[in-house]
This record gives sequence, structure tokens and C-alpha cells, in this order.
Amino acid sequence: MSRTVPLPRPAVWWVVAATFMSGLVACSSPGASTGPAPSSPATGRAAAETSPPDGPRPTVVLVHGAWADTSSWNGVTESLLADGYDVRAIANPVENLTTDSEYVADFVRSLTGPVVLVGHSYGGAVITNAAAGTRKVKALVYVDAAAPDVGETNGSLSGADSVLSRTPQGALFDQLPYPGAPPGAADLYLRKDIFVHHFANDLPRTAAIRLWASQRVASTEAFDTPSRHAAWKTIPSWYFISSGDQIITPASEKAMARRAHSRVTIFPGGSHLTLISHPDAVADVIRAAIDAGHGHAGADATASVPAVGAGTSGTPAG
Repeated sequence: MSRTVPLPRPAVWWVVAATFMSGLVACSSPGASTGPAPSSPATGRAAAETSPPDGPRPTVVLVHGAWADTSSWNGVTESLLADGYDVRAIANPVENLTTDSEYVADFVRSLTGPVVLVGHSYGGAVITNAAAGTRKVKALVYVDAAAPDVGETNGSLSGADSVLSRTPQGALFDQLPYPGAPPGAADLYLRKDIFVHHFANDLPRTAAIRLWASQRVASTEAFDTPSRHAAWKTIPSWYFISSGDQIITPASEKAMARRAHSRVTIFPGGSHLTLISHPDAVADVIRAAIDAGHGHAGADATASVPAVGAGTSGTPAG
């Protein structure tokens, strides 16, 4: 079972639901454990209050990360659709954090009713900004993702032990110019050995190679643009952390989850692409965020998160 750890909040506590049934893949991999998370005071969260128990169920909007595309959400989408949820997996340009976030925010505004925003990897930085200033977004779910504060770049959050921090840039990426690029900007493709052995390291080799061959390019501008907003300061959040993630380290993710007072699920093993290898485990966390907004309560065993420091790498976090 997966382990969800509570992060301390002052004064007011509210109970959120976590439904973690054994929906992991048939290869008998261990799952993530859950537990109730404390919430922050109501002050500053009024604009992000979730729908009442009898209110409409939210649309789940899935935002992919760098070197991936909407197909990375296929398993999660199928799991949620089977339960009757409205789901939209949308394209993320991965060109510039500000404009990428505006692109997602425009899509959110086009929807009717409440929204749960879910971001994987760099998509976490995008939802952190896209959710700012709207009452539609009721919850943020980070899946092996970055959650920057104002002024931080996505590229600074990989973590000191990330393969992106420990490997020379020339060995990490194939770097190409692109039309209309700002001075110094370039497109990045992850090199095959990095993708297979460190990005998709818990997937079968043939699947990892196929994903490497079809990866979506990412601009350096996406990783170097400072975050303008930190929506996790006012919107309840959930964090799914794979202990086997070598791209954004668990230590860096725990630090980001701690300051966001997120409800944290630790998944034993996995990789940066656990959303592909174990989509039901990720879908369960999204269900927990939805259920919390509908007044469903549950209690599980809890464990504390050790104090950790934020990542300081200047290398892109996918």
C-alpha cells in the first residue's frame, strides 16, 4: 500500500479523503500508502473552497511534462473515465512557463463548473501558475512534479542528486535551434541512454525506447522562466512522489510538498514515469482530491515527513 504523509498546518484541520485500493499493475508492485492531511487556516483559502457534497463533480484537467505528451496520461485517463469522471488531457507547449500557464488557464476558463488541475513533472510548474486568480480550480495534484514558489524556475527544482544535476549538459540533451527562439534559447531532446535508464527506468526497455523516439521537445525557456504565481498557497494540494524518481528527486519533492502543506503519497519504486507504469496508483490520488471536495471522509495510518531541503539544481526538471 502507498504511504500518505501529513504535513503540518497551523490552527484549523480538516479531514480529506483518500481511497487507495489495490489498482496497481498485475506485476504485483507495492502501492502507495495514505493518511489524512492537515489543512491551513481558512484565511487565504476562501477563494479555493471545494464544492459542497451535493455540488457538481469537477472536470479533471491533466497537464503533461517535458519530453512527454498527452499520451502519458492514457492509463490515468482510462481509469478515471471508467469511474464516470470528466477528464481532459491537454497539450502543454513546453515553450515558456508564463505562456504555457496562460494557455492552460485559458482552457480552464472555457470549462463549466469546478476543476481539479493535475500536473506531471514540468506540468506541475504550469498548474501552479495557471490556477492563480481563478475560483474554478478546487484542488492541485502534483505527480512527480515541480511546484515552484514565486521567482523560482522549474530548472532549479530537480534536486542535488538528480541525474540532471550530476550529468554534464552535453551528455543529457541533444540541443537544437528553433525558429523565433529568444537569444540563447534552444530546444532540448533527452538523449536515449538518459531517457531509458533514468527517465523511464521502471518501464520495459522496448516501451522506454518507443517513448524516447516520440518525445515532445522542450525549450530551455520553459525551465528558465521564473514562476509568477504560487497557487498552492491558496488552493489545497496533493503530492504523488515516486521513491524511484531520478529526474526530480524525492527529497526535492518532499520539500516542495512540505511548504505547500500538501497531502503526500509516497509510492515505493517507480520512476519519473510512474503515471505510465502504475496509472491506477496516480488515479487514486486524483480521486482522493475529488472526494475531499465532496465531503467524503476517511482516516488511515500516518507517518511524518523528514525535514528536507529544497532542490538547488539549475538543470531543467522534466
